[in-house]
Amino acid sequence: MKTIVIRPLTSELNADYLDFFDHRAFTDGNPNGPCYCTSPNQDEEQIQKMVGEFKTHGVKETLRRYAEEMLYRNMIHGYLAYDGDQPIGWCNAADMESYTGFVPAFARKITCGKTISIVCFEIAPGYRRMGIASAFIDRVCNDAKTNGYVAVEGYANLSDQWNAFDYKGPYCLYQKAGFAEVAREKGQAVLRKVL
Repeated sequence: MKTIVIRPLTSELNADYLDFFDHRAFTDGNPNGPCYCTSPNQDEEQIQKMVGEFKTHGVKETLRRYAEEMLYRNMIHGYLAYDGDQPIGWCNAADMESYTGFVPAFARKITCGKTISIVCFEIAPGYRRMGIASAFIDRVCNDAKTNGYVAVEGYANLSDQWNAFDYKGPYCLYQKAGFAEVAREKGQAVLRKVL
């Protein structure tokens, strides 16, 4: 394996983003797939409109079409991981205010200032458990600090067990990265790293 490189998503990398979700994401039968990570940046009305098109156009085809449009409009934010020139992972991370439904309501009540939220990860099956999610978190935190953010948050399900299907990332992943739990509710924890 070559050195893994983490790059922020830019318009120049949109084709790589689509290539990752077309060919490497969810290839292990993961029940979260197919997915193109569009929902975090859509409101409930947009999501329902998209879901309504699944029967007519197919699930993967519809999700991809929405992703293309959202990428064109710069509505999807995060980071791609690369092994050489091949994208092998994705982390959806952006300003908390850019998300409509993926940041828990109780987390919004306890903010400590300008915050980046990490709402999901997808790592290609052959690259899991190799430290890529940790590398994503490190990059997110470094960039957040450089850009004047006060904190980075993740919203893990309360479980110490590693689960390849848990797109939010496990609790222990955030703990290992120096995040502290600041709240919990209904089986989910807000884990925060003050920068």
